[in-house]
Amino acid sequence: MTETPRAPAETLEGGCHCLRVRFRVRIEGPRKALLCNCSICDKKAFVHLIVEGNAFELLAGAEHLAHYRFNTGTADHLFCRVCGMHPFYRPRSHPEGWDVNVRCLDDAPLDTFRIETFDGRNWEANVGSIR
Repeated sequence: MTETPRAPAETLEGGCHCLRVRFRVRIEGPRKALLCNCSICDKKAFVHLIVEGNAFELLAGAEHLAHYRFNTGTADHLFCRVCGMHPFYRPRSHPEGWDVNVRCLDDAPLDTFRIETFDGRNWEANVGSIR
């Protein structure tokens, strides 16, 4: 049996609009992301790249981050209090990981990711499909 070759790990950087908040993320495998239709993601146009906790590093701007929690309070939505951008957060589905907004990555256009849809309006019924 021939094993499918894995895409090499890659490291990308990104940040908020005013560049005060900067981060680095390591992607294992192919570039794929989720487009969720829940109330907050739909309004923000957030495109999800969920990674393990150790695959994310905040490089600058911790002092510029503000927090927003709603519903169960599990997800910790972080945004830049200067420009209002929401580049990453701790997701409810993976509370030990990070969810990076693909739109906030440098030099990683959205069309270089395979985008899958996720029915977040029916989160409880569908959360098991998120890997």
